[in-house]
Amino acid sequence: MSKSKFYYDKKSLSFKEIKTSNKSRIINASTFIFTAFFFGLVSLFILISTPYLNTPTELAQDRELKNYELQIELLNNRLGQLETVLNDLESRDNNIYRVLFEANPIDPDIRKAGFGGINRYSDLEGFENSELIIETTKKIDILTKQLVIQSKSFDEVESLAKNKQLMLAAIPSIQPIKNDDLTRIASGYGIRTDPFDKSRKMHSGMDFSAPRNTPVYAASNGTIVRADSRAIGYGKHIRIDHGYGYLTLYAHLNSYNVRKGQKVKKGDIIGFVGNTGRSKGVHLHYEVRKDGKKVNPVNYFYSNLTPEEFDEILKISSQENQSLD
Repeated sequence: MSKSKFYYDKKSLSFKEIKTSNKSRIINASTFIFTAFFFGLVSLFILISTPYLNTPTELAQDRELKNYELQIELLNNRLGQLETVLNDLESRDNNIYRVLFEANPIDPDIRKAGFGGINRYSDLEGFENSELIIETTKKIDILTKQLVIQSKSFDEVESLAKNKQLMLAAIPSIQPIKNDDLTRIASGYGIRTDPFDKSRKMHSGMDFSAPRNTPVYAASNGTIVRADSRAIGYGKHIRIDHGYGYLTLYAHLNSYNVRKGQKVKKGDIIGFVGNTGRSKGVHLHYEVRKDGKKVNPVNYFYSNLTPEEFDEILKISSQENQSLD
């Protein structure tokens, strides 16, 4: 049996019993139940939403996400180190390797160019760490492009290096008669006295006096393009095309040791000293031509001479004496 409730009536100065109808009891009960349900639902939502109360699955996912973030940060650090190394390689490539082999440097704008056009990273948007992931992916793409450009550059430098070796091998670099066989350098390149009419003329080569049939050596690798006596004044002579614009001529020979079209290497015996053609004595007339122009042969004697021997030849060849042809 429920206890009765009373209230004090000031008019009658007495306690009177509070009488509650069934309808009021139902309304009160319903209100209490609804309020309790509402507050219970709100409390449950708050508990579910709070970061301090996660399910085991959510905790595992959170740990996995943090691990991914750490791995991306480590990857970014490694990419930064690779970028530093690549920048150093690019600097060496532009300022050393390409300069050494006479190639134009690659424009930094080409090396650092990004990717234009459509958004390549739209599929990476909309995630919690989208910005970090997109920046990392961009960095990887740019480094990949730089590596491709650098790889092609090194391929070009390698090709240039091989061509440089061939070019160096093509440059006439030895004296055509050995010093041991040489009597004297009779005349050098420049204005000299003609031995026949005594006029001052341009002497476009060097005259080496040596005994008849002294061996004459190829100044560098090349192909024999002429071995005949059909050129006016040269008598029996040989011309070697060395490539890269270099050609050497050996005149007034007594005999040949090669034929037209034959490949020769530096130091091969190609003929023998004589006195054929327009000549005033047994000697070798030697010329060097670059891109069709006759140049001073003394500038190419650096392979088989000491500095002292070269200085001596330079001094003798510069004397304005009488030539032998």
